[in-house]
Amino acid sequence: MSEPFPPNGSPRLSSTPRPLQWEPADTVTASALYEVSRAAHLTDEPVEPPESPGTHRSLLTGDWEGAPGEVWYLPGESGVAVAYYRLDLPDLENLDRAFVYLFTHPARRRQGAGRALLRHAAERAAAHGRMMLDGVTLEDSAGDAFARSVGATLSLEEARRVQELREIPPERIVELRAGAERKAAGYSLVTWTGPVPDDYAAGFAEVVNAFADAPHPEGVQPEAWDADRVRQRMGMLLRAGHLRGYSVAGMCDATGEMAAITEVTIDPEAPEWGYQQLTAVTRPHRGHRLGLLVKSAMLQWLAEAEPRLARISTGNGVGNDHMIAVNEALGYRLARPGYRFYEIPVSDVK
Repeated sequence: MSEPFPPNGSPRLSSTPRPLQWEPADTVTASALYEVSRAAHLTDEPVEPPESPGTHRSLLTGDWEGAPGEVWYLPGESGVAVAYYRLDLPDLENLDRAFVYLFTHPARRRQGAGRALLRHAAERAAAHGRMMLDGVTLEDSAGDAFARSVGATLSLEEARRVQELREIPPERIVELRAGAERKAAGYSLVTWTGPVPDDYAAGFAEVVNAFADAPHPEGVQPEAWDADRVRQRMGMLLRAGHLRGYSVAGMCDATGEMAAITEVTIDPEAPEWGYQQLTAVTRPHRGHRLGLLVKSAMLQWLAEAEPRLARISTGNGVGNDHMIAVNEALGYRLARPGYRFYEIPVSDVK
């Protein structure tokens, strides 16, 4: 790629920047958008590595969840993207909301690019009949300061915890799993890699729905899942080979119901990192240590299946005391910065 930024790193936008819509066939601009995202990540994120190009492209196109969306970017003087946003437009719930993810290259910050893109995102959201913009930032980051400066309201805080696997003696995991198994008599475990198998799709949907009572921003509707939605909208990054996925489910022996699930994904380009996805237990089956059981079983499986794995990252909403206790028993420790979720009415974006 030609040199898109001045050698001294000084910001330089065109005098009247106009957002341009990215089209999926434009692979050159896709690469530039990835470089913006990667540079922002390396500046703002002190803990985790940036996502891989393949994962980033799937996020741009919406191929990871199936809902419609748009990507708009600002070109610099050379025409290369220097800032962009992705606008997700939920089409099954939260039809009054749009979720915006905005990135500005660190060399181009504090020059009005973010505000210009946010105004444009609000216009696009309004054009789709949305009344509220939602977004997420790292606490105390440039994005966090930007959200406050534009008048966005903090809607949820989520703490990040990281589990350093080499600091956890294997016998400790054996002990925790054995204790959980004693409390979970009458339940069995099943495992799979990759997307949810069709035979488990309906049960998996019920466990996902159980996650609706976890802390979430007020006014955001929890998603309602069924087997068809699981088959059509889950696991797309796994199918594309951008991530490896592992799942452990707890099944009730008496009824055959899926009672609990935990999932971990790993980016093949950064195999030392794992990312905790959903962990949930359905309400009728709580109180049997199923969360601890599936997560301790997952750790034993990953120790064999992913020998380069060194740590796993997870996020917990403030107030999710039960899952926080499970995670801390498994060696997770707070890792700052955490995450902050913001919202702002479209009509308030100036």
